[in-house]
Amino acid sequence: MSLGCRWCSVTAVIVVSSLMTACGDDPPNKEIQQAGQAIEAARAAGAPKYARDEFTAAEAALTRSQAAVVARDYRQALNDALDARDRAQTASKDAADRKTAVKLEVDRTLHDAALAIIDARAKLRSAEAAHRPRSQVQAARREITDAEMHVQEARTLFEKGEYLDAGTLLAKTMVSLNDGVGKLL
Repeated sequence: MSLGCRWCSVTAVIVVSSLMTACGDDPPNKEIQQAGQAIEAARAAGAPKYARDEFTAAEAALTRSQAAVVARDYRQALNDALDARDRAQTASKDAADRKTAVKLEVDRTLHDAALAIIDARAKLRSAEAAHRPRSQVQAARREITDAEMHVQEARTLFEKGEYLDAGTLLAKTMVSLNDGVGKLL
């Protein structure tokens, strides 16, 4: 090996060694800050509701990173901060995708609920014309009125962007309407 190549090898070892030492001597404050910002962006995107697992993992990784800084294990702190940032970014994307899918699903369910109420009202009119027992007709009328109120509440939630809550309310309403009116009439 020539003296020039040996000098390159020694220089390379010194540079890599100094980089590793530099990484190990200072906490990764910039990366931890980026991870925190990514988590806040994910929170704003709805990740706690729509991408809970990935969001929780991002928060846990940031907590581990901060604990590693306290323990002066800056290499582990860096790894955990980068993991937290990546997971938070994934949570943001997943939340946006899931929120869009839920929005479309709830919009369809709102339409289906409106049709189910129209159908229930037609059954009620038929029951009234057939002189069904008054108690059955009144119970069906209450079910329909309750369903209309719940669908309106779901629309309000939908308009506020609270799609999961609207979907939950609609699911309960549809079961109640179908079971209640179907059994009564």
